[in-house]
Amino acid sequence: MSLAAARPAAALAGAGFRRWSTYRQAAVAGVFVNTVFGVIKLSILLAVADSAGGTVAGYDRVGLSTYAWMSQGLIAVVVIFAWTELADRIRTGDIAVDLARPVDLQLAWLAADLGRALWGLLSRAIVPILFGAALFGFRVPGDAAALLLLPVSITLAVVVSFACRFMVNLAAFWITEVRGPVTFYILVAGLLGGHLIPVQLFPSWLQAVAYATPFPAIMQWPIDLVTGQASGWAALGLVCAQLGWAVALLALGRVVLRRATRRLVVQGG
Repeated sequence: MSLAAARPAAALAGAGFRRWSTYRQAAVAGVFVNTVFGVIKLSILLAVADSAGGTVAGYDRVGLSTYAWMSQGLIAVVVIFAWTELADRIRTGDIAVDLARPVDLQLAWLAADLGRALWGLLSRAIVPILFGAALFGFRVPGDAAALLLLPVSITLAVVVSFACRFMVNLAAFWITEVRGPVTFYILVAGLLGGHLIPVQLFPSWLQAVAYATPFPAIMQWPIDLVTGQASGWAALGLVCAQLGWAVALLALGRVVLRRATRRLVVQGG
């Protein structure tokens, strides 16, 4: 990225952080909801582990607690649920203003999303994780490589998530209503990405399906670095795989955007 592009990207990231930091009551409500559902999720997983003799798929009770609270904490960071801001601007025609700006469209949205993710990490991830650690236990990464790679992994998880959401939203260039594709994406990404249950608990055939998609890079792989499911060279391999998915999906998004803008028609002038 050139210096000329880096400066507006940094400004947009800061704007994204400031924009979302104004919704403080929503952040408090989100923390409460994530914590409640974290207790429910962990209770179910602990019951599964107890029925299996105390451990399941390499997770002990502390490992399951770490997984549950990390998965809840990352919800607002990687945006595992609906996001249709770009699609809404396409539908209303406001996207024409975005395309006329002297900043690359994809880069602008990505920068703003990274700023939003930082606010999500500070406002909605830390409290549920601390709550879970205090009441149920939490495994701090004991592997130096996994600990050092964790911030990189979380950042790449946000990028992969953005790249997927960006392309889903671009469907608005071809169809008027995108709630169907967005809902389908949420269901598939949440399941195969390891948000609902760890991918390691899947049957072997479903694990193969999940690992053939980018979705574990959004949620499961950063969690694996914390829970100890990946350490050393394996941790480095996961982060490299995340980087590969990020580059490939961003490149694919640029191709889709180029094709989409060729058919853009703004009514009324």
